Amino acid sequence: METEKFKLSDILNGIVIPIILVLLIAVLAIYVNPGGQFHWLGLEGITGTIGVIFTQGFAQMIVLGVPLILGLLWNKWAGGCAGFIMGGMYYVASAGLYTGYYAYLGTETYHIFYGDISMLFYLVNAVIIGYMAGALNNRSTNFKRMLGAGLTSAIITAVIQVFMNYNFTLDFAGAAESVTKYSPRAMAHGLWSDPVYGFILAFVPSIALGVIVPILAKVMTWYGIQPLRHQ
Repeated sequence: METEKFKLSDILNGIVIPIILVLLIAVLAIYVNPGGQFHWLGLEGITGTIGVIFTQGFAQMIVLGVPLILGLLWNKWAGGCAGFIMGGMYYVASAGLYTGYYAYLGTETYHIFYGDISMLFYLVNAVIIGYMAGALNNRSTNFKRMLGAGLTSAIITAVIQVFMNYNFTLDFAGAAESVTKYSPRAMAHGLWSDPVYGFILAFVPSIALGVIVPILAKVMTWYGIQPLRHQ
């Protein structure tokens, strides 16, 4: 079989696009993320909320979006397996990040996030969203069914994560009051002191995910970009 000849489009796909993605991620992490070095959008208010959605929210959308789209296009097992891989990587990375971040408060013994059950549920929800979407859609290419499966699984996993964050995140029991007020549980409770703000951060990214991914999945079926289905 004759191999494909080298084309300029290969450079675009193999070098230019990946570099653009790297630069985009760097900009989001350093300049948009409220925890970044420069945080252009600030730490509070509507601009701070936008910064969180475009960084932490966007990262979670990718972690949940990959198993979701595989569940819709392939089956529940593919969605669940992809969720285990994506969620596992996100759990390990996030737990390490926050363990290091909170260590700056000066009492490291209270800040081991690998034992945070709510953090572990990012892995669980990634598995659930892929499996649930695949089971509800059951390989259908009907857009309404794909949309219903995507929205249902995205909203259910968002509710589960909000419940876990509110009730089971670390509270730094025994730490000084100056440290306790920065605990994840205190921050999770404070998020809902303004219900509108809490709803936006907790549910808007998930609702967007439940709509965007089925649209993307449907477009992929038009072009035959989906796993082969063996009879």
